[in-house]
Amino acid sequence: MQPTATVLVYSDDSNTREQVRLATGRRPAPDVPPVEFVECATPDAVLRELGRGGIDVCVLDGEAVPMGGMGLCRQIKDEVFDCPPVLLLMGRPQDAWLATWSRAESAVTLPVEPVEFAAALASLLRSRAALNA
Repeated sequence: MQPTATVLVYSDDSNTREQVRLATGRRPAPDVPPVEFVECATPDAVLRELGRGGIDVCVLDGEAVPMGGMGLCRQIKDEVFDCPPVLLLMGRPQDAWLATWSRAESAVTLPVEPVEFAAALASLLRSRAALNA
């Protein structure tokens, strides 16, 4: 059986979570493992899942309500030991400075553009695998 990568997706919007799943498919690139998703609609659920461990990459919606992914990213980078890399979904390209402030490793704009998103996710999965090798 082939190992899988676990990707946590945080958004209060089920359509955004679906865009992430569809853009990823079974795997975002041929050289990374198939992906399983853990979907979270609240910040508390994200913290609970990260506490359980086993998350390889987090995808956080910067436009989520009541807490945006940028603030949540900064929080988990401070509070979660060995925090997985974060791919931030931003509302506009001008928010790139906020993605830097949040300490996200990568960021793409909404709506999710499948090729750009899959490339960014695959890159984070590769870097995480290299750290764990």
